[in-house]
Amino acid sequence: MSAKQVTGSSNLPVARVGVLGFGGLGQAAAIRLAPKREMILVAAADKHGYVYRPDGIDASGCISTYQSLGSVGYLEPFGKLTTESVEELISAGSSVDGYFLALPNLPNNFIPNVVKQFIKLGWRGVLVDAIKRTSAVEQLLEMRGELAQAGITYMTGCGATPGLLTAAASLAAQSFADVHKVEITFGVGIANWEAYRATIREDIGHMPGYNVEKANSMTDAEVEALLDKTNGILKLENMEHADDIMLELAGICARNRVTVGGVVDTRNPKKPLSTNVKVTGRTFEGKISTHTFTLGDETSMAANVCGPAFGYLKAGMKLHKQGIHGIFTAAEIMPQFVK
Repeated sequence: MSAKQVTGSSNLPVARVGVLGFGGLGQAAAIRLAPKREMILVAAADKHGYVYRPDGIDASGCISTYQSLGSVGYLEPFGKLTTESVEELISAGSSVDGYFLALPNLPNNFIPNVVKQFIKLGWRGVLVDAIKRTSAVEQLLEMRGELAQAGITYMTGCGATPGLLTAAASLAAQSFADVHKVEITFGVGIANWEAYRATIREDIGHMPGYNVEKANSMTDAEVEALLDKTNGILKLENMEHADDIMLELAGICARNRVTVGGVVDTRNPKKPLSTNVKVTGRTFEGKISTHTFTLGDETSMAANVCGPAFGYLKAGMKLHKQGIHGIFTAAEIMPQFVK
C-alpha cells in the first residue's frame, strides 16, 4: 500500500481512494469521504472524463463541476476529458490504493468487465463494489483466481443490501442451530429519481414484466412515465439479490431460504418503511426464534451504502497489506470503521 502519514497528533495512515462512477452514489461517496482522516479522495471518473490528483481533490469542486458541466473531466487543472476514462485513470493513478466502484449494475456484466480492465492493466490494490444481482456476483466469483494472481483484493456486495444487512444476518445466524430463512426488507426514499438514475433503472429491472435489458434501454421519459403511473412508488418482491449467494457461501443457509424486497419512493426523501433483516431459525434448545436488525430511519440510503463500502475497503486494505488477494464478500469479512 502506498499509504502516507498524516502530519500532526493523529498520526493515522492515509489511504488514497478513487471513485469510479460519479452519479448519485459516486457523489455521495465523495461527500462521505471528505471528513475522513484515514482516507482521501484522489481520483474520480465518469463516462466522459476523470480527475486525478495524488494529494487529494476537493469533493465539492468535483460535484459542482459534474453537475454543471456533465463530467469531472472539466475540473481544472487536474481533470481530463476522454471516452476511455476508466482505462486512462487506472493507468495514470499509480498511487491509488483502492477504488469504490460506484458504477451501474447495468448491463449485468458491466462491473465484471471493468474489473477485467484492472487486471489487464496490471493494477494492484483493493476494489470494493455495492453490486446487487446474484448473477453479477457469480461472474466476479469466477474471476477469483485471476484476481489473486493479479494482486487484487476484491470486496464484493459491500453496500447496504447486499452488504450491511447481509453481514448482520451472518452475525445473527450464530445464535441458531439451523437457519430457516433470512428476510431482507428495505425502504428507500429519495426526493428526485434523477439523482440516482442507474439505481432506479436497476430496481425497475426487478419488477414484474421488466428485466435488466429492458430497464437499461428505457429512456428518461419512459422511466418518468412509469413513475407517474405508480405515483413514484416502486414495490419490489423476490429480487435477484446477491445476499443469497453470499450467505450460502458463508455457510449460513441455502440461497433459496433468502428473500429480498422493498419499497422505493422516488418523490419523497422519507423512507416508506424501515429497512430491516429478519433471521429465523431453530435454537439449540429446539425452539423457533427470530432475530430482527432494523436500520434507523434517519440514516440515508447513501450513508447505508457508502459507509459500509468504505469500511470494507479499509478491511480489504488490511488483507492486501498481508498479501491476501482474491475475492471476498461482506458476509465473510468484518468491515473496519474509517475514522
